Amino acid sequence: MTATDTALTGLAQGWCALSLLHGRIEAHIERALRTGHDLSVREYSLLNVLSRQHDGEGGHLQMKQVAEAVVLSQSATTRLVTRLEDRGLLTRYLCPTDRRGIYTDVSEAGLRLLAAARPTNDTALREALDEAASNPELAPLVRAVGSRAAA
Repeated sequence: MTATDTALTGLAQGWCALSLLHGRIEAHIERALRTGHDLSVREYSLLNVLSRQHDGEGGHLQMKQVAEAVVLSQSATTRLVTRLEDRGLLTRYLCPTDRRGIYTDVSEAGLRLLAAARPTNDTALREALDEAASNPELAPLVRAVGSRAAA
């Protein structure tokens, strides 16, 4: 085995650990949000991203930007927006300066649901990280996430 093979193996192991941590966290949060608020992680993420829009310059996100923020394809994001719009949690409207553009805003009902779900999300995230911290393979990643949050 060469030095490059060793480095790549270590990189692959690091990626596997990161993927495992992400999967565990997402599954834990998913259960908590589904149980408490009938929301998926993706739905929560979409509501959260869209709730941060503002009326200032560059304050409204185009669908491509929303898709990037929630890590979905544009078509999957559009389907997700449609589902949440059907539930009365989002509204769509034409961009006032470019009639081809369509913006999406969180409705009052969506903002209330997001506010109710945020503590659940935060608690589930903390629980998942605390559990992962006891795993020697995941503990360094948990510390890295924690140090990022403190910055």
